[in-house]
Amino acid sequence: MNESGRVEAFSDGVFAIAITLLILEIKVPPHAGDHLWRALAQQWPSYAAYVVTFLVIGIMWANHHTVFGYVARVDRTLVFLNLLLLLVVAALPWPAALLAEYLRDGRASHVAAAVYSGFMVMHAVTFAALWWWLTRNGHLLDPKVDVAVARRTRARFAAGNAVYPALVALSFVSAPLTLALHGVMAVYYAFNQLSVPTRGKDAEA
Repeated sequence: MNESGRVEAFSDGVFAIAITLLILEIKVPPHAGDHLWRALAQQWPSYAAYVVTFLVIGIMWANHHTVFGYVARVDRTLVFLNLLLLLVVAALPWPAALLAEYLRDGRASHVAAAVYSGFMVMHAVTFAALWWWLTRNGHLLDPKVDVAVARRTRARFAAGNAVYPALVALSFVSAPLTLALHGVMAVYYAFNQLSVPTRGKDAEA
């Protein structure tokens, strides 16, 4: 396995653990008896936070896989930028649990949503920094990758750098709406914002 493959394999492990930990925050209602349906329904904030954060982590993993499909070699800067990204990924189950716990709790819901959105800001900044480093001069990319085209994807891929801070502000208006818009942003990133055509053998010749 080459260096790029080792970095991606390690990253896959972190993504897998983080996405699995999310379900552990959905608890079995205790002593619900004949009111189990109602108790389950009352846990809707946990389901909402789970689904949105699952989408966020899953789509982040898919985009990470796309990025490393373009990478031919790694350097120390890329390794540390990737570790910063994984730092946020590994922590995401915590703000998801926080938001699920306080989503219906008045003022506390605004704080929880702001914390959740703050983590998404960090996610956007670290991922954008990683992509910027790779496309800065293309020295780590596969020779088949059109570096000029790759650079042009920066703006649409970094859209979260503008949207997520706005969602921090929106958190103090409506926590449920903020969570829903995080789901919308996940769907936005599901459409491959990093699609870069590669040059074939004929183009290289």
